[in-house]
Amino acid sequence: MNSPRTTLYRDKQNAKFMGVLSGIADYTGVNALWVRIGFLILALSMGWPILAYFVAGLLLNKKPSHLYVDQDETKYWQRVRQNPKRTAREIRSRMKDIDRRLADVETFYVSSNPRLTAEIERLR
Repeated sequence: MNSPRTTLYRDKQNAKFMGVLSGIADYTGVNALWVRIGFLILALSMGWPILAYFVAGLLLNKKPSHLYVDQDETKYWQRVRQNPKRTAREIRSRMKDIDRRLADVETFYVSSNPRLTAEIERLR
């Protein structure tokens, strides 16, 4: 089952008609103008995207207004949808960096405080 943040919705807040194309733009992180231009080119050359647009407009749920807290969260979930493995790697890398920095602080503090060092050794 998909998380609400990784589901395709109609984006009625930024919509021009039914919100399908702005929902696709929100889902992919691509500018809505480029999605609309691409749709227009496909619709004029093939015709069937117009039918697909109306079907999607009927089937897709409206995007909840409380889905994202801020713009940073929106960008984060767009990156997750685009490439979940890359996003997981980035998070792991950030956590390793935080862990390394915390270990450096701990080493500095413990090495400059012999009483604390003795207390830690006594607990082992």
